[in-house]
Amino acid sequence: MTPVSPDADRDARISGKGSHDMTTVDRPLDRLDTKEAPPRSGRPAPPGRKNKALFWFAVPGTVLLLLFHYVPLLGNVIAFQDYQPFTGFTHSPWTGFDNFRILFNGDPAFLHALVNTLELTVIQVVFVFPLPILLALLLNSLVGERVKRVVQNVLYLPHFLSWVVVVAVFQQMLGNGGLLNVFLQAHDMGTWNIIGNPDLFKELLTSQVIWKDTGWATILFLAALSRVDTDLYEAAAVDGASRLRQTWHVTLPALRGLVILLLILRLGDALSVGFEQIVLQQTGMDKNTTEVLDTYVYNNGLVAGEWGISAAVGLVKGLVGVVLVLGANKIAHLLGEEGIYSK
Repeated sequence: MTPVSPDADRDARISGKGSHDMTTVDRPLDRLDTKEAPPRSGRPAPPGRKNKALFWFAVPGTVLLLLFHYVPLLGNVIAFQDYQPFTGFTHSPWTGFDNFRILFNGDPAFLHALVNTLELTVIQVVFVFPLPILLALLLNSLVGERVKRVVQNVLYLPHFLSWVVVVAVFQQMLGNGGLLNVFLQAHDMGTWNIIGNPDLFKELLTSQVIWKDTGWATILFLAALSRVDTDLYEAAAVDGASRLRQTWHVTLPALRGLVILLLILRLGDALSVGFEQIVLQQTGMDKNTTEVLDTYVYNNGLVAGEWGISAAVGLVKGLVGVVLVLGANKIAHLLGEEGIYSK
């Protein structure tokens, strides 16, 4: 067999003939006609630009927030004036801190309203605030999924009723001619005047708040409970932890951040205890027992025309709310929680 030289073998490969009978042309990889991708020019688009259309959905809410929450803050100047609506801000006489001196030194109605407001705030924070947490724990651990949904829907419904409807329902149930007194009279047990009794006014308000808003407030806590890792409960059960200890060591720590956040927000609104609910029921009752700061502002501002004093009360409420929020948020940071904002 005659040896084939490398040059002859190369020529045979190119022409398609030779000892290997190849019909394709072998070409080095570096000689293939490959096109490289063009280099990217410029910086990558920021994430906000991709979602630019979503920002337009926030514009209406932002405008309403500015118009109805921030622009009215300019009206706090009324608190330092003997404001007259027909003369406006610029021509109303300046009184300095006289309106505040009247409130704290010479107006017993304001002091009664302040005491009643603080009492209702303490009652609602101590007794009403924990109820949604307890209800969420109960629904999450003691009932099945189908029963839970039915109970949730029943509990949520009162939240969508206006205070006018809620007050009317309680009057039909607990009023002089309500179902309770009809039942008591039918059994020769006399009557029990709950609606219209100043001594039971705070208890009545608290029961109405519980009936109307407790079910709705459980939504946030149930949502937080749904995010708890079930493996933690299984590990606790393997370690021999009872249901109560699982709740204490697994469930409640998972809710701590949310509880602190909601409590801080509640303290920021501590001096507001339900204007509409109270003003609908205080007619004909002792103002020393039923008056709160919100109704005091209404009766002295819109009814009596004491605009400067009413604005001074509103400014005091705002300052107290800011102090409570900042103080509670500082305590949250000491406990290792973020609160309403990080450190």
